[in-house]
Amino acid sequence: MKNSILVEKINQLRKEKNAIILAHYYQVPEIQDIADFIGDSLQLSQQAAKTNADIIVFAGVYFMAETAKILNPTKKVIMPDRDAGCSLADSINAKDFELFLKKYPDYIVISYINTTAEIKALSDIICTSSNAVKIVESIPKDKKIIFAPDKNLGNYIKKLTGRDMVIWDGACHVHEEFSLERILELKKLHPEAKLIAHPECKEPILLISDFVGSTSALLNFVKNDTAKTFIVATETGILHQMIKACPDKAFIPAPPTDSTCGCNDCKYMKLNTLEKIYFSLKNEQFEVNLENHLIEKAYLPIKRMLDLSL
Repeated sequence: MKNSILVEKINQLRKEKNAIILAHYYQVPEIQDIADFIGDSLQLSQQAAKTNADIIVFAGVYFMAETAKILNPTKKVIMPDRDAGCSLADSINAKDFELFLKKYPDYIVISYINTTAEIKALSDIICTSSNAVKIVESIPKDKKIIFAPDKNLGNYIKKLTGRDMVIWDGACHVHEEFSLERILELKKLHPEAKLIAHPECKEPILLISDFVGSTSALLNFVKNDTAKTFIVATETGILHQMIKACPDKAFIPAPPTDSTCGCNDCKYMKLNTLEKIYFSLKNEQFEVNLENHLIEKAYLPIKRMLDLSL
């Protein structure tokens, strides 16, 4: 089925069913272009919390759709592909985390939004890369902190804030795989380019970056900065919005260690397609369902984050 026909059918179903399509910046361009809202994890959580739609189609990965369900327990939340998981969320499980927490009984637990509902339910407050510094600094200075699961983001925030933090040993497969050596080669080829990086990248890459920030912060930076060329160390989906916003600027994807194409995609994000969105909406399939007690426990730390992010 051609994309133009799919878009027409999706729009018709969206209207008939009072559905909204939320898409992460890492989705393929054609999905970004039909979404009702595009954003990073914080922005998508904020949109999910206030939507009046009856059905939420979440073009992202599973933990994002779970978060939307936690914030909208009476609404139907569906995914285009039920296998769209997250390597970072998979780097921690509830059983191991519970045992880990018992070793630090007096610590405040801050969990990154890239986690399952079960991990959120074990946490005191959730954060995203957009608000992690603000969330950490909201905790009284006499309190020690557990940060899970991303070690790169955790260590970056620990360095920025100087807080006493115990950090879980997890990572995102996309941001872990960027090659410092190949990025340095790119910088030699493009000495005028600025390197911008997501804080989930390894520390050596963050240390040589001209700017470090969340996905939305990276987008805002290239819009406002005077540079004309940028090397972008995050998932390549954001390049679509960067090019749309700044057609006069050049964006070079930072290369991973093992790649012939020189780009770095999230294999889970890229499972979603226009055709899958159409069938998920038509058949209302791959619905996210969570037990009520889990929704109630996971809601509180998410709500604390949203209240601090107004």
